Amino acid sequence: MGSFSANFQRPIAAAAAVAVASLAPDKLPSRKSNDSCSTSNRLDSSLSNSVQESSFSWVSHISVSKLTNLSFVTRIRVPVPNTNFLVSNSIQKFPPNLLGSFIASSSPFLNSYQSAELAKGPQPTAFTNKIPTSPPDVLYRWHLPEPDAIDVSGSSDCSSAKSRTVVVLLGWLGSKQKHLKKYAEWYTSRGFHVITFTFPMSEILSYQVGGKAEQDIDLLVNHLADWLEEEHGKNLVFHTFSNTGWLTYGVILEKFQQQDPSLMEKIKGCIVDSAPVAAPDPRVWASGFSAAFLKKNSVASKVHLNSRESSVEVSVGRKTFVEPKPAATEAALLVILEKFFGVVLNLPTVNRRLSDVLSLLSSGQPTCPQLYIYSSADRVIPARSVETFIEEQRKVGHEVRACNFVSTPHVDHFRNDPKLYGTQLSQFLDDCVLTCCKHA
Repeated sequence: MGSFSANFQRPIAAAAAVAVASLAPDKLPSRKSNDSCSTSNRLDSSLSNSVQESSFSWVSHISVSKLTNLSFVTRIRVPVPNTNFLVSNSIQKFPPNLLGSFIASSSPFLNSYQSAELAKGPQPTAFTNKIPTSPPDVLYRWHLPEPDAIDVSGSSDCSSAKSRTVVVLLGWLGSKQKHLKKYAEWYTSRGFHVITFTFPMSEILSYQVGGKAEQDIDLLVNHLADWLEEEHGKNLVFHTFSNTGWLTYGVILEKFQQQDPSLMEKIKGCIVDSAPVAAPDPRVWASGFSAAFLKKNSVASKVHLNSRESSVEVSVGRKTFVEPKPAATEAALLVILEKFFGVVLNLPTVNRRLSDVLSLLSSGQPTCPQLYIYSSADRVIPARSVETFIEEQRKVGHEVRACNFVSTPHVDHFRNDPKLYGTQLSQFLDDCVLTCCKHA
């Protein structure tokens, strides 16, 4: 993260042109991961190492000198059109005394959240591109628990604890509200309130320290702080996706500490999906942006298959994967992006800002339990980086659980194995977050 000015936007626009030209690889069938996962996961390091090495090995076979023959490389200075955004009033208000309001009357209760204004601070906005190329998308959205998941009698301690807990879903690079909907539905079906937060790609591409993106995080932080202050006993759970969501979580923690350090105590759990890499690695940033540009056409979205059938009893280290190969244009895009981020991430302002956030995430996280969900086949976030970070968190005394989905793509574990994903979330919430339910 850092000050991404016009010098950032021009090569990114050129890289995006490569992405448009990319041909979609053949679709590969999905393969389920193991049905069980140890909470104190200790994986065979040979698999993690081999997958990580093979994930980037094909990049080294592309000669940079040959790239000069491509027209998009010699014409890297591509202007980026200015994009203006419309503002609409579609963000919903955080409700006071949620459970009591629901019990009183469900219809007025639901109607009261159709439009919203913040009690304090500027009103959050929904950003819509003036060019009608994509449907409108909001910055963040409040999701109410499903009525069937709420104990209207108020006799259940667990139901009351859920009604006082908001799960904050922080999206991955390029994600939209529709992509987080299935995760929100999983939580709301179990009685939780949910906020889904995403950045427009335009804000990521034009990121500046203290700029629009961080101002949007300020809105969310102020909103959460206001809700927590309304009534005693309210709590937060964060669920982050990829390094973008995880770094956003770090900025939120930083703002909590600056605004009111006691807010950190309200965080009762953190779930990290497909992250982290706790270092400014150009390869990771290149892979992330490439996957965001190409979406389903990216090799990062393809399932890694076993070259031979094996039962779930076979150890992870003995499994052999058949990896899909990237198209030539995707390979070229990755080379350009990696060289570009090799420069950008070492700029003093960028490096300083990243270092501050990464330092907080490494050594200043709240004392709440953590759950890491990742995969050895992830082409964006190397499994070895996740496992190294997990061990460091355990050494400093954090309660950490982890599950390796082995063969599922980046931020696609839920879709490929919803049963295992749901089991991991349920066990983590029951054992570590909703402690009052366990005692009850």
